[in-house]
Amino acid sequence: MAKYKLAWLPGDGIGVDVLDATQIVLKRIALDAEYIPGDIGWEFWCREGEALPQRTIDLLRNVDAAMFGAITSKPVKAAEAELVPELRGQGLVYRSPIVRMRQMFDLYICLRPCKAYPGNPLNYRDDIDLVVFRENTEDLYSGVEFNPVPAELAEVLLKLSKPFAAFREYPLDQLAISSKIVTRKGSERIIRAAFEFARQHHRRKVTVIHKANVVRATEGMFLDIAREVHQDFPEIEMDDANVDAICMWLLKNPGNYDVLVATNMFGDIISDLAAQMVGGLGFGCSGNISENLGVFEPSHGSAPKYAGQYKVNPIATILSARMMLDWLGETDKAAAIERAVAAVIQEGQIRTYDMGGSHSTLEMGEAIAAKL
Repeated sequence: MAKYKLAWLPGDGIGVDVLDATQIVLKRIALDAEYIPGDIGWEFWCREGEALPQRTIDLLRNVDAAMFGAITSKPVKAAEAELVPELRGQGLVYRSPIVRMRQMFDLYICLRPCKAYPGNPLNYRDDIDLVVFRENTEDLYSGVEFNPVPAELAEVLLKLSKPFAAFREYPLDQLAISSKIVTRKGSERIIRAAFEFARQHHRRKVTVIHKANVVRATEGMFLDIAREVHQDFPEIEMDDANVDAICMWLLKNPGNYDVLVATNMFGDIISDLAAQMVGGLGFGCSGNISENLGVFEPSHGSAPKYAGQYKVNPIATILSARMMLDWLGETDKAAAIERAVAAVIQEGQIRTYDMGGSHSTLEMGEAIAAKL
């Protein structure tokens, strides 16, 4: 019996391509694992009206970890148009399966390292080594949304909130509300995880990203909790920055930052910015983590125009597999994969199109595997 049971979730578009390259690396390093395929993504929503089928949920409840490729998401009207005829008119709404997975399995940590590997022609600078902690289960991604706005909700908001003339001036079918939900529990555990990571990995500083000067209730609570948690980690420096300002300062002085922690949407935005500074989304690895399950994925999308062409860069996915091995306790194998990735980038002999080369997804995977 294999030591590990791994859910293998290619998803949509190039998800198949990058996971094929990743499996080359994992098999070369002789990871003792059973790879169990699972269904997820756009194709299954169009066929079944469910992007995260129950059979996949059941699979995830019985594995040690999961590798996930990519998904395609479309606006509601476009999604409805692609449903099989017998499912149309049933009120089905497409919702991102990865967001549902994060909430269903309480994968509250989205961990996104952004590290520049020397020799990468796409690096903004070669000395960048940032780690983003993104709260993964709440905020504006909570899914509590209204369009049109129900009359009873508008009435309550008029009574309880600051005056907002739109509730009186516009028909309710011309208004939309997305609820930004932030909890003390959700805030404290992601902030504590960031500080604990900094302590464990000898990082010097945690920067709290927020917009508390304007979004006072939710972002203000997040910042207040960060200051409380910091008291338990006196050896680690803490600073904070507004989300708009940090976009400027990261570009100007990336060496001033180390570990960054933010609420869900701001963490999503900042991690993409940081990924671009170290080569783009082809290098953006990611882990969705709880105490009981880790789902690891590249942070790029499904790029359907490249699906099946084996053209895109698989390094983000291979580095996500490295994160998975680290999380499973296979630290030596994880370190070996990172060294192999760094060596291939440094040598510059194998490069996918985004790096200015013409090698395929599988050729990149094979080159990294050959270094193990």
